[in-house]
Amino acid sequence: MADAVRAGIIGAGFIGTVHAHAVRAAGGQVTRVAASTPDRGAQAASRLGARAASGSGEELVDADDVDVVHICTPNSTHVPLARRALAAGKPVVCEKPLATNLPDARQLAGEAAGHVATVPFVYRFYPAVREARARVAAGGAGPLILLHGAYLQNWQAGDGPAGWRGDAAEGGAHRAFADVGVHWCDLVEFTSGHRITRLLATTAAGGRATTVQFATDGGASGSVVVSQAAHGRRNALRISLDGERAAYRFDQEDPETLLVGGPDGDLAVHRGAPGYSDAAAHYSLLPPGHPQGYQDCFNAFVADSYAAIRGETPDGLPTFDDGLRAAVLTDAVIRSSDSAAWVDVP
Repeated sequence: MADAVRAGIIGAGFIGTVHAHAVRAAGGQVTRVAASTPDRGAQAASRLGARAASGSGEELVDADDVDVVHICTPNSTHVPLARRALAAGKPVVCEKPLATNLPDARQLAGEAAGHVATVPFVYRFYPAVREARARVAAGGAGPLILLHGAYLQNWQAGDGPAGWRGDAAEGGAHRAFADVGVHWCDLVEFTSGHRITRLLATTAAGGRATTVQFATDGGASGSVVVSQAAHGRRNALRISLDGERAAYRFDQEDPETLLVGGPDGDLAVHRGAPGYSDAAAHYSLLPPGHPQGYQDCFNAFVADSYAAIRGETPDGLPTFDDGLRAAVLTDAVIRSSDSAAWVDVP
């Protein structure tokens, strides 16, 4: 492998552009881009500053000047592209979901064993999130009792166009949960150290909204409301970890602040505040008062993925096993919604 990681990006929409920025921030090079057609690939290569375009995703995977493959395509294409990259011995960064069904996700995660294969659960990389996780692990909240929150977006409010995500073969009938609800679950399990073991789900509005009640292996209960049709909400991912002694609250639309609830109300702990944990400080890359946001999280995720390629073991790097976990939770939500009953989560 060359000194600078040479990245190939398949899919050149919004998220492919985010990946391209993150590759460069991590010191890598975007050598190739592939899109839905060769013409679009050529246009995307120029727009993203890639060295060349590939005529197809398969051609990009096989290219000698691609060390790591970034898959940013519609859901149904993830499995064959990731499988081809893994078979070629190349690290993979694959957008979630890994697959459109649980058996395929389980098989792909198994094939990724021993490889660097990561999934962009990038909200883990906010310093405030790492601070919440560190404080929970240190016992600051005491035993956790209630885990709750929401993930609300408005891009399908008023029956807005869903694009390929509105296709049942791509987004499924529970597309809001599969698209963003899994981000909420990943964040809550990552910060709390709990795992969801049982849940009751209801899905409405043609898959644009889902509510979930759940129980965890740590004795907590919880709930989340997921919607992509919530007027006025751009990307409101909110979690609250409520314990016996304190509560920790994070809002992705105000990501510089961790709210610490106590007997006298909420204390706002800003990024870089005195007493910030080493785990959080590691991802605090700008001076306090200079906001870090979503792209910064993505940059940190890709940087950690590339560190793993170099043989390092970054803490909290989301892998295909975490992508499989998301598929397990999505399958449980589907089973519960269809049966109107509580179901166990493996």
